[in-house]
Amino acid sequence: MKLRTRLSIAFFTMIFIPVFLIGIVVAGVYREKPEVFEQAKDVMIDIGFSLLLIFVFMATLMTFWSYRAIVDPLKKLEAATQKIKEGNLDFEIEVVGRDEISELCQNFDGMREQLKQSMEERICNERENRELVSNISHDLKTPITAIKGYIEGIMDGVADTPEKMDKYVRTIYNKTNEMDLLINELTIYSKIDTNRIPYNFNKINVAEYFNDCIEEIGLDLDSKGIGLSYINYAEDNVLAIMDPEQIRRVIHNIINNSIKYLDKANGFINIRVRDVGDFVQFEFEDNGRGIAPKDLPYIFERFYRAEKSRNSATGGSGIGLSIVKKIIEDHGGKIWATSKESSGTTMYFVVRKYQEVPNE
Repeated sequence: MKLRTRLSIAFFTMIFIPVFLIGIVVAGVYREKPEVFEQAKDVMIDIGFSLLLIFVFMATLMTFWSYRAIVDPLKKLEAATQKIKEGNLDFEIEVVGRDEISELCQNFDGMREQLKQSMEERICNERENRELVSNISHDLKTPITAIKGYIEGIMDGVADTPEKMDKYVRTIYNKTNEMDLLINELTIYSKIDTNRIPYNFNKINVAEYFNDCIEEIGLDLDSKGIGLSYINYAEDNVLAIMDPEQIRRVIHNIINNSIKYLDKANGFINIRVRDVGDFVQFEFEDNGRGIAPKDLPYIFERFYRAEKSRNSATGGSGIGLSIVKKIIEDHGGKIWATSKESSGTTMYFVVRKYQEVPNE
C-alpha cells in the first residue's frame, strides 16, 4: 500500500471517529431526553457542523504536514538512488530536521560519501598500478636488452679474450642484479597495501649490525669508484628494536638512490650513526645533484619523480622511497631528508632504541 493511500485512510479515520462519537452522544440524548434534544437541536446542529469543519481542517493540516515531512525526504532519497544507479556520486543530499527520516537521509549521504571515496581510491590504485606496470616494463626492458646483446656477443665470439669475457659476464651479472632489485620492489609493493610485510623484530646491537652493512656497502661502492666514510657516534653497546632484514632493505634503497643521482667524478657517501635519546638516528649524506625545494616534500610519495624524464641511468619503479618510509614507520620511526641542489642530499631516519625497564 502506498504512503498516499495510507495517509488518505488516516485522514478519513480522523474525521469519521469524532463524528461517530458525536453521533452516539446525540443519539443517546435523543433517546433519553427527547424534549431536551428538540429544544437544543438547532444549537447542537450548529455545534456539530462547526466541530466537523474543525476536524476536517485539522485532519487536512496534519495529513498535509505529515505527508510533506515524509514524502519530500523520500523523493530526495529516490533521486539520490537514481544518481548512484547511474554512477554519479558527486552530489550531496540536503538534510533538514532531526527526525528519523532526516537521520536516514544523513546516513544515506554518509554512505554515498564513503562510496565516492572508495571509488576515488580504486581509480587512484588502478592508475598507480598501471603506472607501476609501465615503469617496471620500461626498466626491465633496458637490462634485458643489454643482457641479450652481451650474450649474443659471447655466442658470436666477440668476447675472444679472457678480459672481454670477464667484462661481458660481469655486465650480465650486474644487469641481472638490477632486474632482481626491481622484482623485489614489486614484491614488497604488493605487500604494502595489504599490510603483509613480514617483520621479525629483535634487539640489535647497532655497532655490530652497521659494521656488517658497511662492509657489504663498501665493496659495492668501491667497484663503482664511489668513496665511503662511516662514523658511529653512539656507544658500542647501544641496542635498537628493528627487523635486520627490512632495515637492510631500507639502507640499500637509500644507498642505491644516492648512487643513481651521483653526477660527480669524485662521488662520495658519508654514513653516520647517532644516539638521540630514545632513538638511534642514521644519516646518509651524498654529494649528488640534490633535490629542488619544491620536490623535497614529496620524494617519499609513491611514484613521485622529481625528474620527469626517464632514462636508463635514472630509471626505477618509483616506489623505492615509499617502501623505505613504510618500513621505517612500521618500526615506530620517522624518515626525512635535507638537500641542496648541485651539492647533495642527506637522508635521515630514526628507529626506537631498546632500553631496559628498571624493576621497582
